[in-house]
Amino acid sequence: MAERSTAAVDVADNSGDEPLTAQAGQSTADGVAQTRERDTADDGTANTNESTSPPGVTTPPELHSGHKLARRYRLEECVTRLDGFSSWRAVDEKLRRAVGVHLLPADHPRARSVLAAARSAALLGDPRFVQVLDAVEENDLVYVVHEWLPDATELTALLAAGPLEAHDAYQLVSQVTQAMAAAHREGLAHLRLTPSAVLRTSSGQYRIRGLAVNAALRGISTETPQRADTEAIGALLYAALTQRWPYDSDAYGLSGLPKDVGLLPPDQVRAGVHRGLSELAMRALANDGATASRQEPACPTPDDLVKAIAELPRIRPPEPAFTAPPEYQRTTYQQGNYGRGAPPPGTTQVVPAPPPPLQSRTGKALKWAVSALLIAALGLGSWQLADALMDQNKNGDSNTTKTTDGDDKKQPKPPKPIAIQNAQESPLGGKLQDPENVSKTWDGDTSTLWRTKSYVDGPRLAPYRAGVAIVYDLGSEKNVTTASLGLKYPGSETKATLYAADSMSPSGPVSSMKKIGDGTTAGTTLKIKADKPVKTQYVLVWMTDVPKSGADGYYSAGYKQGITDVKFKG
Repeated sequence: MAERSTAAVDVADNSGDEPLTAQAGQSTADGVAQTRERDTADDGTANTNESTSPPGVTTPPELHSGHKLARRYRLEECVTRLDGFSSWRAVDEKLRRAVGVHLLPADHPRARSVLAAARSAALLGDPRFVQVLDAVEENDLVYVVHEWLPDATELTALLAAGPLEAHDAYQLVSQVTQAMAAAHREGLAHLRLTPSAVLRTSSGQYRIRGLAVNAALRGISTETPQRADTEAIGALLYAALTQRWPYDSDAYGLSGLPKDVGLLPPDQVRAGVHRGLSELAMRALANDGATASRQEPACPTPDDLVKAIAELPRIRPPEPAFTAPPEYQRTTYQQGNYGRGAPPPGTTQVVPAPPPPLQSRTGKALKWAVSALLIAALGLGSWQLADALMDQNKNGDSNTTKTTDGDDKKQPKPPKPIAIQNAQESPLGGKLQDPENVSKTWDGDTSTLWRTKSYVDGPRLAPYRAGVAIVYDLGSEKNVTTASLGLKYPGSETKATLYAADSMSPSGPVSSMKKIGDGTTAGTTLKIKADKPVKTQYVLVWMTDVPKSGADGYYSAGYKQGITDVKFKG
């Protein structure tokens, strides 16, 4: 009996992945793809492979456009046929969306490992990866269904247009490294992290496809998976900075480095490369004799690379180009000529003379009246000024000055913003929620955020956990009086409390810390005000209640909250 196992339930209706490799041939009239496809080997060289099955593998039923799997997935176009497996663009007729499908015979030597890799990747559920939606064995076939992202662009295509700006390259390496660090913490490796495996969506977010599955399809394995993925990230950053592949062979549409010159730092390959990013690429690529740039230690794991990225000064996006307005056309103006056309050529412009001054009897009387009023006003003002000065001498001091100074001293000084120097999640409440994105709560960009997990019950997080905590470093001791938290989800209620912590990793429970203040909101801004200023260098934000919200993107419905912006004043 055919075994059918679904690796993951279908998630929200999202489009699917791009083809696994660039399409090398169009399907023939009867719908069968041509039998020769070009694929890029893991060393970056292009190989041509016959689309025949490995020895001992039973040839599966002939598949063609229109064939349905599980009475649901309709195959549309074969985009890769290689080494006994094929990859297709398909349609999920149940949810009416495009998906990608990898197919191989059930007795293929790598069928078991492909199924295992797909099921492990599906359990990760990280939205930074292209999601595995189904992993099935039936009718002598093994197939893996994954997302298809029609609005995303391969890094290969982006680099074909030129190297990335420093800020774009920084976003690429930051997002890819954080995603791979999270995957390795769950025991998953990619092992085939090439430019075609990285996609940039229309919103500017990077997504990684083929986690574990691409390597399993090709039988790739290594004893040092973290080192392999970190070096691959270094190669991606190197290519993004220079538009060159950091080896002496061409690959992925990029020219390799000249032979016999070694691994040159990116800022020696192309002028204007950001020095910090150039050094970061070399630290990730340091392997097999290649040394890290400028004597910095190598980064052998994604976690090491995450720390190195965090130490870089923040790279701001480029300022938008200023477009000058049309040049202002100066116009000439002459009295008595406004709104009239220019005089004909050859004619003399006659400017009318101003009217003569008033010389009549009425005009003279008016002059005398105005003069008399001015003299009276000056006399009255002088008398009042003298009287005020005499009063001041009698009193010996100015009462007005005393009153004004006293009022100013009584007015409280408005609180000033306090700059955040660093932040990290604290495990006080249990397992960390979203540690890679804590920096997005104080990056000044309200479109980025840190999120909690999604919980079944609420709004109080207990009994799942006492709360979630982020500790902020203010650089030195400051008087904290107010805080403002920008939130992702409105509704129900969100509760948070501020505490003065003793370090970035508090030594005691929340109950042992000094409370600064608390607040509750049903909106997207939570304001907390202290009864009196509390002096501290470390502020712990302790969130205990979160609202209920529907599914958004790849975050399921439930009780959850996200923080977009945190500000302190004192």
